[in-house]
Amino acid sequence: MDGSRLTLPFTKELEKIYGKTKNHTSTYIIQAKASVLYDVLNKICLGGVLSSIDTDERIQAKQLLKHCSKGDLIIYDRGYPSFDFIYEHYQGELDFLMRMRSDFSEVVKDFLRSGKHSQIVKIQPGKNTDLKEKPYDKTTTLEIRLLRILLPEGNIEVLATSLLNSKQYSNEIFKDLYFERWKIETFYDELKNKLKVEEFSGYSNQSILQDFYSTLFVSNIQTLIVEERNDELQKEQGNKKYQYKINTSLSYGFMKDRILNLFLTKNDMNEVIEELKILFKEHIVPIRPNRTNKRKIGKYRNRMKPIITKNQKDSL
Repeated sequence: MDGSRLTLPFTKELEKIYGKTKNHTSTYIIQAKASVLYDVLNKICLGGVLSSIDTDERIQAKQLLKHCSKGDLIIYDRGYPSFDFIYEHYQGELDFLMRMRSDFSEVVKDFLRSGKHSQIVKIQPGKNTDLKEKPYDKTTTLEIRLLRILLPEGNIEVLATSLLNSKQYSNEIFKDLYFERWKIETFYDELKNKLKVEEFSGYSNQSILQDFYSTLFVSNIQTLIVEERNDELQKEQGNKKYQYKINTSLSYGFMKDRILNLFLTKNDMNEVIEELKILFKEHIVPIRPNRTNKRKIGKYRNRMKPIITKNQKDSL
């Protein structure tokens, strides 16, 4: 689960719905807060929501938890942890892995001072928490497991999880498990830079929502076809130096020209799918191991306004 900002057209209607904010150039812009629940193993978007820019991301996350099932494990960054949010997961029998701020609570501070690599601790609602209409009180406690993760630069991260059994879930697995969260960052990058989600086809809120959800849908269709082809490529690896995968950018381009035909054709849609599979397989790139990408925080906040291609947007 993660959120991102989308820059919207500057209209009174959208300002009223989503609110306005200042970017780093001190210019007011209209932005919405998007939140997506993303299956990082299958690369499928399970759900998404678009809200006003000042909406708490935990509120959005709770809306998307309806797409989860008992026993699912959801990964969050450090903007999500709270007693109430963790309580919600235990009530829904959902597992979680969350990055914690070092100053989240005295419990986390004590854990850092202890030097331990893993510890099961109890947390309670914060002293200033509004408990009105909550299903718990100030004495309610929850058990979570804290983990100390040493990063390559020497920094320390603290993770919290509902996976309490250290024999079944050893400390060593959590660093790689949390790193899986990077895939949702890649997903947002594709939405904005390859699927051009911010190039809206209209100025009304209805147009914004249609474009947002149709883009998530198209991304899922592309994934289903691409991943099937990628599985075939791995089986055909042979003695090649590198493994290969479908070129994502080009695959979206091929989809753009065929997405309407795929669903509106009077002929067998499998003909279109087979054509796409052939095109995808003809355009592959090597997978080079141990490559890293540094996240550029706030790189989308400098945008003055989005590109509006009203009546000219590609069918994608």
